[in-house]
Amino acid sequence: MIPFAKGHGLGNDYIVIQDKDLAAPLSAAAITKICDRNRGVGSDGILLLVPSSKGDFGLRIFNPDGSEAEKSGNGLRIFAKYLWDHGLAKKPVFTVDTKGGMVECHCHVADGRMQLVTVEMGRATFEATDVPVTGASGDVVGFGVTLGDGTKLAGTAVSVGNPHFVVFVDRLDEADCRRLGPQIERHAAFPARTNVQFVRATTRGEIDILIWERGAGYTLASGSSSCAAASAAVRNGFCDHGHVTVRMPGGELGIDVRPDWSLRLQGPVEEVYTGTLTREFAESVVGTR
Repeated sequence: MIPFAKGHGLGNDYIVIQDKDLAAPLSAAAITKICDRNRGVGSDGILLLVPSSKGDFGLRIFNPDGSEAEKSGNGLRIFAKYLWDHGLAKKPVFTVDTKGGMVECHCHVADGRMQLVTVEMGRATFEATDVPVTGASGDVVGFGVTLGDGTKLAGTAVSVGNPHFVVFVDRLDEADCRRLGPQIERHAAFPARTNVQFVRATTRGEIDILIWERGAGYTLASGSSSCAAASAAVRNGFCDHGHVTVRMPGGELGIDVRPDWSLRLQGPVEEVYTGTLTREFAESVVGTR
């Protein structure tokens, strides 16, 4: 049987599994089945603890459609809590090696409990080749796309270790997010596909966002999306460098956008339960040892 833990950050939930407990690598089909909310455990993705020669811990992040993500702010907080609560992390500050770069996690422990994590998320870049974006050069700000249904819109492309396209709007509409998000995600301008945020700036230090997450769909909250949206809000002059509060349907996160575009994320995290995949289910998705 395969042990796992399930946690969430503002309603964005992930399953944590250790690579050493798997009989074989996770296939896309196995990931999809485990994440299925009716036929599996159910989650917005899987966090896989793997060995690392660079950081204190290694992490691979998988979306529920079986694709692999480079980085996840909510996922990193869930992962950090798992490492601390299960005795794998011996100190409250440690590094995690992700596909999107090295990050530092700081677990805030009070009265023996850890419910808040700060993550140094690396730097934001708007450079077309870094995001990546085809058909553009230099910083991708005010980049126009025409969608399959004829909708034309402009946004800011940014990478925070994974790709994002940020669209500023006067009014947030969940139906528009669900309709336009998947079209933007798979637009030809984004060869690696992209996460999408619709953003309404409210003050010089606050924004509201809706999220369409690459490989996962409409999502209540996202740490990397919050970082991307806050960075784009500063880049476009809606907010100032410094602390930006990002509000989402699942709750709010605090993002520090520094003048060098390095990013710090802070937010709550909760582990919901631990369990094991039954032998029958485990054999159906990853085989036996």
